Amino acid sequence: MSSEDIAEEIRTTFPGTEEVIVQYLAGYLIDDAGEEEDVLQIAQRILQSLAGDRVDTLERLMLKLGDLLEDQLSMRLKNKGRPKLQKLDKVMDMSKSHLSNTIALAEGVDLESINKGKASRVDVKKLEKQEAKLKAKIEKRSRRDLYEGSKLLDAHRKQQTYEEIFMKINPLEASAGTKNKSKDIHLPSIDVNFGSNRILSGATLTLAHGRRYGLIGRNGVGKSTLLRHIAMREVPIPAHITILFVEQEVVGDETTAIDSVLKADVWRDHLMKEQASLDAKLTELDLEGDDKRFEDAREELSSRLAEVHTRLSEMDAASGPARAASLLAGLGFDETDQQRPTKSFSGGWRMRLALARALFVKPALLLLDEPSNHIDLNALAWLEDYLQTWPGTLLVVSHDRAFLDAVATDIVHQHSGRLDYYKGNFTQFYSTKSERDRNMRKEYETQMEYRRHLQAFIDRWRYNANRAAQAQMKIKILEKLPDLEPPELEETEQFKFPETDKISPPLLQMSEVTFGYTPDKIILKDVYFDIGLDSRIAMVGANGAGKSTVIKLLTGELNPLSGHVTRNGRLRVGYFAQHHVDTLTATMSPVQFLASKFPGKSEQEYRSHLGNFQISGMTGLQQISTLSGGQKSRVAFSVLSLQKPHILLLDEPTNHLDIEGLDALMSVLQKWNGGVIIISHDERFITSVAKELWVCGDGTVTRFKGDVQSYKSLIVSNIKMKP
Repeated sequence: MSSEDIAEEIRTTFPGTEEVIVQYLAGYLIDDAGEEEDVLQIAQRILQSLAGDRVDTLERLMLKLGDLLEDQLSMRLKNKGRPKLQKLDKVMDMSKSHLSNTIALAEGVDLESINKGKASRVDVKKLEKQEAKLKAKIEKRSRRDLYEGSKLLDAHRKQQTYEEIFMKINPLEASAGTKNKSKDIHLPSIDVNFGSNRILSGATLTLAHGRRYGLIGRNGVGKSTLLRHIAMREVPIPAHITILFVEQEVVGDETTAIDSVLKADVWRDHLMKEQASLDAKLTELDLEGDDKRFEDAREELSSRLAEVHTRLSEMDAASGPARAASLLAGLGFDETDQQRPTKSFSGGWRMRLALARALFVKPALLLLDEPSNHIDLNALAWLEDYLQTWPGTLLVVSHDRAFLDAVATDIVHQHSGRLDYYKGNFTQFYSTKSERDRNMRKEYETQMEYRRHLQAFIDRWRYNANRAAQAQMKIKILEKLPDLEPPELEETEQFKFPETDKISPPLLQMSEVTFGYTPDKIILKDVYFDIGLDSRIAMVGANGAGKSTVIKLLTGELNPLSGHVTRNGRLRVGYFAQHHVDTLTATMSPVQFLASKFPGKSEQEYRSHLGNFQISGMTGLQQISTLSGGQKSRVAFSVLSLQKPHILLLDEPTNHLDIEGLDALMSVLQKWNGGVIIISHDERFITSVAKELWVCGDGTVTRFKGDVQSYKSLIVSNIKMKP
């Protein structure tokens, strides 16, 4: 079987086909360069443009080609495991080779020289379309391989202990010579990829020591990926700069919370153990005689012990327990909690432990990814205050504007494969960026108007003998104008909740309610609560104070020990749970999930409804398990919307939404005509949506006479007053 046999089959089946296409296909099908691809399938796609409506003819041809290539395809399967590439002994400059571009496609036939000068009758548009399909297929395959590869990579990293990763990223030897070395980071051109997806291209990473940077950008732009690349030194951060990334919760075991924090500083823990070992060895040698070899050993050990003492003194190791206790207290761990084993804490509290460990280590570069998602408003108020005096460099991803306003000295905006830097906090960034965007838009529109004016003059007078010279001058001016990129459109989102129908009060009422999981452990006592269609209430308080318990009493999930919860018989309540992901079926698509909850509509109607919450296109048909946290939140909101509630109970609804999604949620709640109760740590969200602030604490719920900022200031001052 040769390429000529295949070429003859194609010519016979589709007479009149251009010879260049016939030769290309014949060479491609027998060439081993395509052994990693489904050559028959790709050839069939190319031949479809020739076949037109003759589908049966094309199928018969593909069967014949399959028979002709049967032996060769079988051989390729056997050879698949062999090495494919070889390293050359010396570099070859292929640009200096003047071989034909197509001489290797067939058996010694130079297609390029044969067809030089012939007019091609190939349908360029169809060819481009086919190439685009082929490119998409290759990219899809690479993404699939990347997904499998990333799972293996994660599995490998999970096998490593925290101590192993810490010492690998921050070796003890690298820290020895940090004195008089700059801790500023300036990398003028970095590329960050996630498989075939380009996250950053030629971007500049600049982090000045002592500055606090807020990293912002849309969901899916690659902010967390960038942090991981920095954390694993996959971008060239200087070796003497210590790095710590808070990403995963602490593994639960028998270690107490405070010991877990102390052990987080692997250098300190390593040196403390070495100090104990050296002391023990010196004690043993002191019992030996004055033999010279013992004297030499004592001198060597004493010298090393002095070095260890110096290092421990430099890192202020003696104050470790006091600092660890203070950090844990600020994040909500009382003295009893600090002595509990880490395995007794829930996932949210283990994330707080991970945060306390990072703050205790005090790395030169601290990386935080959405730290406010795992803590209540009390702990957030303390964290904001603590980070304002952070001595090193901080890079934090957050969608909480109030947190960024309080903490950030600079904003890094990640978009379009680059990083843009702005001085100041988020409010200053927003003002500066808005002004910059307005100016760019104005400049672009002015130039476009000028171009249209020049083009109109040229079109009118170009062939007029009296004005031709002027027209030529305008053409030169037009050619010299700089090419301006059209300004990026400001991305906005909108959520839609249906207006609720009016019902008579009382809608939802708690009267003298007392609740506890056991009669001897009361959580809430004598609580009175009245909610109407005009209610806009935010509940705040420490974790465990009873905020979620109040919500569950209102929904009927829990029943009070005494007192009454009154609900209007026509009342519909929509509940957004903090762990709303658990309420979604991971193996279903958003469309399937809506259909299972609210049957009777067409697929297009479900997709249209999801579009009201920015779940559009193919996203509505993906498995829910493959969606990001923000997209899952949007699916949960679309479910609430279909319930047509009178009252919304929202428990931490802002956790996974990006800034645009959060703006959309605030906007729709401000316009909606139903009642809203929210539990949130987001100051801006509370301020925009709520009219009343209620505090859970000391076994009751009371109205706070003041705003969120006043409440946070009160919390911080109370924590600082504690001994």
